[in-house]
Amino acid sequence: MTEERPAPEVPPAVQLSDPRALRAYAHPTRMALVGLLRHEGPLTATRAAELLGESVASCSFHLRQLAKYGLVEEAGGGRGREKPWQATALFTSWDTAADDPATAEAADALHRTVVERYAALAARWLEVQPGEPSAWRSAAGIGDTLLHLTAEELTELAARMDELTRPYLDRLGAGAERPPGSRPVLLVRMALPIDLPPVADPPPASDPPPVSDPPPVSDPPHDSEGLDSRNDRNEHDDRPQHRTEEGAR
Repeated sequence: MTEERPAPEVPPAVQLSDPRALRAYAHPTRMALVGLLRHEGPLTATRAAELLGESVASCSFHLRQLAKYGLVEEAGGGRGREKPWQATALFTSWDTAADDPATAEAADALHRTVVERYAALAARWLEVQPGEPSAWRSAAGIGDTLLHLTAEELTELAARMDELTRPYLDRLGAGAERPPGSRPVLLVRMALPIDLPPVADPPPASDPPPVSDPPPVSDPPHDSEGLDSRNDRNEHDDRPQHRTEEGAR
């Protein structure tokens, strides 16, 4: 008989409400750094750079930016200038229905960055999954279920899904006990109404103005000595010259 594991308390979350904080977090490298610290525990900028394939200078800069908004903090210890950093919470949350236009715009930009990150991860999995063990190819996957729910029911369903995952959260962080064969798995939850208005067609591009044909060039006059005078006329041609933007650089 399997012993039922008690569900840990609700893990702490960083609540972002300042548009500056939302914009600061909407950066792929910063999201990757926060996720790495949450999974691996305290890391120096040098070690984080090794794991993410970024430069040490870039990681140091982004960690300081994240610290300004309370997403990471110095963990203490370290030697010399090698300061370890740690995540301040296990989750990041923000208001998805802010009334303030600046906050709403920043939250929308953050959401788009998150969705792009999920899409990139899914594409990467599809790319490498043929070489994965069959057990992981069967266990992992992408799917959807269509339900008819009220907003209250959807909120309740999300809370119940959070409860299902909570017993596994104590496996995060440095030194956490994890069963043999376990791997970091990102469980993405998307619950979106699909009865949306159609996307408006973009306005048609206006036709470019017609280009008039150049006036016909009359036959050059010949002087009495039979010499072509076109060369002289071109030297004194004062019509404006057409210059492209590329040519002006």
